[in-house]
Order: sequence, then C-alpha cells, then structure tokens
Amino acid sequence: MLQVSVLREHTEAVLAGLTKKHYKTAEADVQAILTLDQRRKELQTTRDSAQAEANELARQIGGLMKAGDKAGADTLKARTAELKQHTKAADDELTQVEDALQQTLYKLPNLPHSSVPEGRAAQDNEVVREGGHKPELPADALPHWDLIKKYDIIDFELGNKISGAGFPVYKKQGARLQRALINFFLDEARDAGYDEVQPPILVNEASGYGTGQLPDKEGQMYHDTKDNLYLIPTSEVPITNLYRDEIVPVEQLPIRNTGYTPCFRREAGSWGADVRGLNRLHQFDKVEIVQITQPENSYAALDGMVAHIEGLLQKLELPYRILRLCGGDMGFTSALTFDLEVWSAAQGRWLEVSSASNFETYQANRLKLRYRGEGNKTQLLHTLNGSALALPRIVAALLENNQTPDGIQLPKVLHSYCGFEKIG
Repeated sequence: MLQVSVLREHTEAVLAGLTKKHYKTAEADVQAILTLDQRRKELQTTRDSAQAEANELARQIGGLMKAGDKAGADTLKARTAELKQHTKAADDELTQVEDALQQTLYKLPNLPHSSVPEGRAAQDNEVVREGGHKPELPADALPHWDLIKKYDIIDFELGNKISGAGFPVYKKQGARLQRALINFFLDEARDAGYDEVQPPILVNEASGYGTGQLPDKEGQMYHDTKDNLYLIPTSEVPITNLYRDEIVPVEQLPIRNTGYTPCFRREAGSWGADVRGLNRLHQFDKVEIVQITQPENSYAALDGMVAHIEGLLQKLELPYRILRLCGGDMGFTSALTFDLEVWSAAQGRWLEVSSASNFETYQANRLKLRYRGEGNKTQLLHTLNGSALALPRIVAALLENNQTPDGIQLPKVLHSYCGFEKIG
C-alpha cells in the first residue's frame, strides 16, 4: 500500500508511476485520497480540541463544586454535554473517513521502479539475457501431455474424477519426480542461506490484505466463506505474513526464508492452447524464496535472488531467458519484476516458471513491518520474493526437451534425488 505522505509530497511522480502501470483512474483516486486525508486531519483536530476542552472543564467543575458554586458547575456541565455530542459526531465521521481512505489506498497498485520499461503487455517486456541451448527435436517429438500418457506418470482424468479439471494426479515416476524437484529446490535454497519454513496453506483475510492478494486477486483465490479462510495462491503470503505487525531487530536482517507448499488458483477465464496439460493448473507445487531487507539493500537482494533462480535452471540444463517486465505486465504489488522462462521444445514457446519481485515498502506498509533505523526511528522494510521454482512447467520442459526413443533422460543433478536416470 502506498503511503499517504508519498502521495501528498510527490503527487506528480505518483501519477506518472500509476500511468506507467496503466492504472486508469489514477488522478481521481489520488485526489480522493488526498481529500479524505485532509478531512481526517480536520476531524482529528476537532475531536482533540473538544476532548481537551472537556478535560479542562472537568477540572473547573471540580473546583466550582468544592466552592459551592452549583450554578456555575451546571453551566459547565451543559457545555461538557455539548462537547460530548461533538466528539461522538467527529468520531463517527472519522471512522467512516478512515475506512474510505483505507479502501481507496487498497485500490492503488505499487509504483514501478525507474528501470521498468514502458509497455502494455507481454510483448513489451525486455529480454535481459538468455542461457542454455535449445534442443533440436525430431519431427515426431511429442508435447508433454502426450508424453505423460505414453509413460503413465500423470493422470488428468483421475484428477478430474476426484476434484475437477486442473487437478492432476502424479503417479509412479511422475510422483517421484515431483518429490525430487521439491527436495532439490529446497536443498539449493538452504545452501544459498535461506531458512526453511513449512507454513499453513490456509490464511486469514488479514494475511491476504497484508501481501496484497486482497482485494486485488480475490476472484482468483479459493475462499472458505464459513471460516473466512483462503487457500494460498503462493507461499509468499504465509511466509511474509510471519512478520506482520513486527518491528524486526536490525541485527536479524536480512531475513531469508524458503518454503514448499501446494498453491491454489482458480484461474478464472483461462482457456486455449496455453492452458493445456501442465501449462496452467488449479493446484500446483512450488518452492518460494522470500527476503525482508533494509531499503538500501533490497535491489542487491533482488539481483541475488534472480541469480539463484538462474542457477537452478542451469543445473537442470534447461534453456532459459530472463525478462524485465514492462509497466503494463507487472503484478499489482510489485515495483520491479523479473520473469524467468524456459524453452518448451515440443510446444515451440517460452514458459514462465518464476517471477522474482521487489515490493519495496508496499507490502511492509500494509503489514506494519518495520525496523529501527538511524536515531532509533521506526522505518518500513522492503520485502521481496521469487519462485524457486514452480514445478508444472519445469516438468513440462524437462519431459519435452529430454525425450529420446528410449525414454526421457533426466539431468544429472536429479539422478540421486529421483533414484533413476530416465523415465520409461
């Protein structure tokens, strides 16, 4: 959530940033926030003044009663009653204004970093670099949705029977490959200095608002209305919310956590070839890395996260590319995002397998996540996260890129984790 002080003191820069993100009602919403904030201050001043006067009158009433001046005391009591009514009216309006202010602030996306390129959609993203070698497959090469049937390792029909479309059943070597990838990613994160946590996969509303999934992504989340709990779309939500309402001692920074969870997304409105097979699911496995840092260190931390994820793709021997997302293709809460994609040889296209983002103070402001800086003054921290990695499209690329007439040859780094070298 953007800070009101930033909107007030840097209005033109805020409007320029929101325009870069193609936020359509920027001027109206920013003006509404500034107007509400001004009214909030006026009401607070009115309330404080009335309360101060009431306190002073109470002191005077006590003195008059002691002096036997009942008439004078009654006059002041009448004024105190008036002030009480004024205070209640101010409190009632203040509650309404603060709620309207908060809800309007929730609508504004984060401001993009200065390095974010202009653009509206994916085709405007900037390719930072590419790595690896694209394999040359024979003309009869199969896409992963045919390979999984051929080797009987993932069953979409069974998943559809049990739950519905987008909930596959992994079995035999497919199930072992899933577990191998999860363990490999967690071990790599641990070796890189991340502490492993195993968080809940159901979160409350405060957690959703804390990291910005609510209200922006409410329609994409599975919601248990009886208990008002949400299935997580990413473990970023519970892991970052571990520190909600905390003042972190500076000696504990940076915080570096990793965690594996299943993730759940409704993916409403998704259809076509891009969602076939493992390309887009309602439930999938992912290992996440999360950092919480002092502001001056956050962009170096982001570079380190991207390098870590890139290293995973190199060890998996997958061709990849790194994109800097343009303003129109960025996430709601992000200030700067790098997407990492792998080449899907049988589909002949790039598949996103990770996003690494710096949210600067946007999430921290919602979370009230702070540290004590210079002069022991509390300041907002910066939060970051990245997928390291999401499994479905990694599996799709591994199957397609490594298919041979004798089976699917897995990269060496996975042999000990899987207990086998090839599928088939």
